[in-house]
Amino acid sequence: MLLQRILTALVLAPLAILIVLLPPTGVFGAIVAVTFLAAWWEWAQLSGLRGRARVALLVAAAVVFVLLWLARDSAWIDWLLAAGVAWWLVACLWLRHFAFAAAPTRDNTALKVLAGAFVIFPAWVALVRIHGHSPHGQWWTLLALMTVWASDIGAYAAGRAFGKRKLAPHISPGKTWAGAYGALVAGVLLALVGAWLLDVRDVRLLPLALLAAATVAISIVGDLLESLLKRHAQVKDSGSIFPGHGGLMDRLDSVFAALPIFAAGLWLLQL
Repeated sequence: MLLQRILTALVLAPLAILIVLLPPTGVFGAIVAVTFLAAWWEWAQLSGLRGRARVALLVAAAVVFVLLWLARDSAWIDWLLAAGVAWWLVACLWLRHFAFAAAPTRDNTALKVLAGAFVIFPAWVALVRIHGHSPHGQWWTLLALMTVWASDIGAYAAGRAFGKRKLAPHISPGKTWAGAYGALVAGVLLALVGAWLLDVRDVRLLPLALLAAATVAISIVGDLLESLLKRHAQVKDSGSIFPGHGGLMDRLDSVFAALPIFAAGLWLLQL
């Protein structure tokens, strides 16, 4: 399984880097929207939607992406990004009360679908906002993603070497506090190196390190939230599109959480 995961990552990582660096923001946003729609399809299934309702939700999400692109320069888009940041603070409360909305009722399905909207749409807005930023928008986008990727590697390495105390045993038994610390160290170091290469070489490095730490911490919350939904749905993976990695939500859960935090932080730091 580990070999399969590594081989899949070796294929996906270069493809993701090319998609970030080569196309203009409009094309990039469209590619990401299609990818996020596939993740939305998986989220709808985890939420309990089936059949025509799931298809209708997918069509509605596609319309929302078009509207978000048309309104990308309006002031209320900033409020959507702020809502995305606030949502992940609310998600922390949900993780503390992990049995909340576990029953497969219609109301709980609707609640999870609503939560999915706060997961996916602000993340897309954040990604497009970072990518369209001048100068170096593509490179800042890549840095945001690589910060999450590095934290995943750091979490795996530290968890394997030192992991004993469980982080959230009722939600994701494999995650440990050692893994969380490893994720923070790896993510912050990668962000600092990347920022240095992007000519951030002054006192802003300190708040950038804090931003990276917050980004990594929230990315862990995103991972745990998807694990919570899978527990509720009684499935191991959100899908099977990637050998050894599961579905798109399994690969993007932490990215969805990290992006609004990173985008808001860049705006506050005026980078």
